[in-house]
Amino acid sequence: MDKIMRIAIDGPVGAGKSTIAKAVAERLGFIYIDTGALYRAIGVHCAKNGVDVDDDKATAEHIAGMEADLRLAENGQRVFVNGEDLTDKIRTPEASMLASRVSANPRVRGFLLDLQRSFARDNSVIMDGRDIGTVVLPDAELKIFLTADAEERAKRRYDELAAKGVDTDYEAVLADLNKRDYDDSHRDFAPLKMADDAVLTDTTGNTFEQSVEEIMGIINEKLGK
Repeated sequence: MDKIMRIAIDGPVGAGKSTIAKAVAERLGFIYIDTGALYRAIGVHCAKNGVDVDDDKATAEHIAGMEADLRLAENGQRVFVNGEDLTDKIRTPEASMLASRVSANPRVRGFLLDLQRSFARDNSVIMDGRDIGTVVLPDAELKIFLTADAEERAKRRYDELAAKGVDTDYEAVLADLNKRDYDDSHRDFAPLKMADDAVLTDTTGNTFEQSVEEIMGIINEKLGK
């Protein structure tokens, strides 16, 4: 494809954005950017260094000299903070909640905005998050809002954590998910919401393969295939 195309996929936690977007990007030969990994990494780094992520001023001061980066590797995307690879430390319920809390900080979102946009300047990308279509890439050629009902999203997240050996239970995952849904959609700065020109896609009841095919169908229609 000669023309650069930016695809923005937004939606609540556990909707399958990352896994679906990654699979679709591989099919299309696009670069996949998981922006949520950046927020998770910053949250984990702050907690690791004793920073109260609910203290906007302290968090802003901590990130002032921080370097965050996404790097493409053979085994997928890796996320670094100040040169430390945090990829394997950010897929826990605790990291998820830390991400939600730091993402409510306008200074954190501003800090990451140029970095996220820089990936889409010269490459065809699929970027997923909470505010990609509304804030990060408002001029994206295609915007998709991906969702599913809360119970199914919690089950998917629970199965994912269990497969990684994380000790948790379904009710705790569901409670965390509901809290994050509320926090993400009610924050003052860049709340989770569907862009006016986004395509709403509900994957409740879908298998992973069905969801990938549905998204590919939307993209191919946009591309005129």
